[in-house]
Amino acid sequence: MLAVILVSNILVQYPIFIFGLEDILTWAAFTYPIAFFITDITNKIFGVQKARKIVYWGFFFAVILSIYLATPRIAIASGTAFIISQLLDIYIFSRLNKYDWWKAPLISSTIGSSIDTILFFSLAFSINFSLFGSIDNFAIEKVGIVSDTMYVSRWVLWAFGDFCVKLIVALILLAPFRIFYLKYSFLSER
Repeated sequence: MLAVILVSNILVQYPIFIFGLEDILTWAAFTYPIAFFITDITNKIFGVQKARKIVYWGFFFAVILSIYLATPRIAIASGTAFIISQLLDIYIFSRLNKYDWWKAPLISSTIGSSIDTILFFSLAFSINFSLFGSIDNFAIEKVGIVSDTMYVSRWVLWAFGDFCVKLIVALILLAPFRIFYLKYSFLSER
């Protein structure tokens, strides 16, 4: 969990400059969804308490290390979004766990990812939260959308692109989730 958070906190500062995606995606969009996978598989096999423990330890160490490896503003945004979205994910997952095997991880990850995306990108890049650190001029630069008929800050498009990738990754991770659960369900404390 710690590695996923640290890598994501560094990669979110790097837009993808391939095929003109710098206005839509950062590299962290591909790494961060793994945190929800880790939380969900831990919740499924070991229960809510162990999942929360992993989230709390991940939060504690990642925020401390992120202050040094990323910017303080990214660390604050990441820590806030992480703890809220992961605890919400655990709560929703535990409520849906009795239904079809795929519903709990997909629904909890989708809702958790939406909260994470809104909180993280707003706190990390919006000028409304500049008290948390310096403003990233590239992130707040206005870019045209819908054939340049409307303009929004680049970070808003990053948030949208990030959320779309999180949804795709959540769907893809259903297969490994099922495999892990079937292979390690004997460890379950339930």
